[in-house]
Amino acid sequence: MERPIHLIEYETMLLGRHSHLVNTPTGRDDRLERSGYILLSRIRSDGPMTIRELSDAFGLDPSTLNRQTSALMRDGLLERIPDPDGGIARKFRITDIGERRLDEHRDHNIRGLDKILSEWTPDDVATFATFLRRFNTDIERVTGRAWPRP
Repeated sequence: MERPIHLIEYETMLLGRHSHLVNTPTGRDDRLERSGYILLSRIRSDGPMTIRELSDAFGLDPSTLNRQTSALMRDGLLERIPDPDGGIARKFRITDIGERRLDEHRDHNIRGLDKILSEWTPDDVATFATFLRRFNTDIERVTGRAWPRP
């Protein structure tokens, strides 16, 4: 008999597989890639960040983040600015275009979730949200990389 932990492993694997159902293309080629969506979301919530701060926040190598931030800058979604606190390292700040594209992408994701969860009761949706948040915050606790929440 499978333990519930095996079912969780299997279902989280499928969740990754099904993410395209929530984030279906809109026919436009300016959709944000997953890494860009997450990076812009973090910079929006924390404010301007250096490569080092992003590396610490994501647990990624600075070279990986340099590639990701360069692509976002080429698309006009991020810009480099002097450190507002007077530090030596330059920081990345989300642009107005980046803000708009992030909002569009998030709205699209929410519409997809609304469609998938349309037959759930409000209590079921709230319970799922509570457990999903708990799952994520426990991952953050174990990894030591908390994600800012509203």
